[in-house]
Amino acid sequence: MPLENRRFFAAQAWVAGAWARDVLLEIDTAGHWSSVQSHVPVSARQDARVLAGPVLPGLVNAHSHAFQRAMAGLAEQRGAQGDDFWSWRERMYAVALRISAAQLEAVATRLYTELLAGGYTQVCEFHYLHNAPTGAAACDPLEMSMALVRAAQRSGIGMTLLPTLYMRAGFEATVLREQQQRFASSPQRIEALLDGLGHACRDLPKVNLGVAIHSLRAADAQAIQEVSALADARQLPIHIHIAEQEQEVRDCLAHTGLRPMEWLLQHLPLNPRWNLVHATHTTDAELRGVADSGAHVVLCPSTEANLGDGIFDYPTYAAHGGAWSIGSDSHVTRAWAEELRLLEYGQRLQRRQRNIGAGFGASASSAANLFEAALAGGVAASGQPLAGIAVGQRADWVVLDGEAGALCGVPPESALDATVFSSPGAPLLAVYVAGQQVRTAPRDDDGFAQAMRALWAA
Repeated sequence: MPLENRRFFAAQAWVAGAWARDVLLEIDTAGHWSSVQSHVPVSARQDARVLAGPVLPGLVNAHSHAFQRAMAGLAEQRGAQGDDFWSWRERMYAVALRISAAQLEAVATRLYTELLAGGYTQVCEFHYLHNAPTGAAACDPLEMSMALVRAAQRSGIGMTLLPTLYMRAGFEATVLREQQQRFASSPQRIEALLDGLGHACRDLPKVNLGVAIHSLRAADAQAIQEVSALADARQLPIHIHIAEQEQEVRDCLAHTGLRPMEWLLQHLPLNPRWNLVHATHTTDAELRGVADSGAHVVLCPSTEANLGDGIFDYPTYAAHGGAWSIGSDSHVTRAWAEELRLLEYGQRLQRRQRNIGAGFGASASSAANLFEAALAGGVAASGQPLAGIAVGQRADWVVLDGEAGALCGVPPESALDATVFSSPGAPLLAVYVAGQQVRTAPRDDDGFAQAMRALWAA
């Protein structure tokens, strides 16, 4: 689709980690920034389209399980035996086992539209629903993956699809449990999925591929190393859940003699293409090792809070120069401002201090430092040029409503602070992906309500 406009003017735009004024933005035919100029005179912007509010780059949502959007708010009642991550997981399996490709596409389409409205313009889909629903005939190997791709295309969001290795039920197991059979894969199948998806998506410029390993407990060392080598050979981003739960740490110690992050650091060639999801239960030495390797952590504060995972040691990791990105994981919230707010507030509650994020970065603003870190980390998570409003990067941006309650009367230099820390935040007037404006209101015909009713009636 040709770009409708290639020249835009923003009175205020986030450029190079700070607010710039009177910014002329130009886009090339591939949907990337070709020119970014600040303080342009009136005469230079006569034919540019004027953007109606402060402009921020779009962020990458670095960790998504789209199907879990179908259970947001529906796992919040305590069972007779109590409730923790592992009991939540059993409820999640109930959704994973029954959702069809058509239902997944409908749920993901609604989700991705909501993510766009929340300021995300690229999603990294950590995808392990490879097989048919329980009781159904075997599906085409690409069926579930392509349902997600179609949802991304329908919504307009960019996608990094991560076919995920999942082979066993735990450290002591050699096979999957019955309710995990839908996730079954192998290094050979992951390679075949990459080949098939590469062919199927070759003409979709906003879709790219990576790989994922579900967790250390879900695959043996040889399989994990094979997928790591596959990612290296193809220069793909690689993601893994790691050290999310204390029980996972205990089980890993019992089985391998090492903590999960220790095992990863000792057995795999971590590099900047690695994205370590959660890393909640880690030591100072482990966080230093991750930072030194150049690998990235992916933080999902709303899901980590919802599941009772714990609080990531952000100050220690940031002090070591660690890089990270942000994700919404199970999608109990679907806006990056909420994730950054919860990340900061968790640190404040734990340390009984204010403005923790302000201590790590170039700015005195917590919001600015957190936003810049998440923006930079999204490049590694997605494997896409999404480092912000700069020449050569993909032209993804959002326009804030400067007259909304959260921003009305706020000095321009505090607009990002208010976006993150004044809730409810300012709605977005517009969202652009690769230079094209995309829809941020759900469609009545997206099939979401019908899919939800069918799933929960079963």
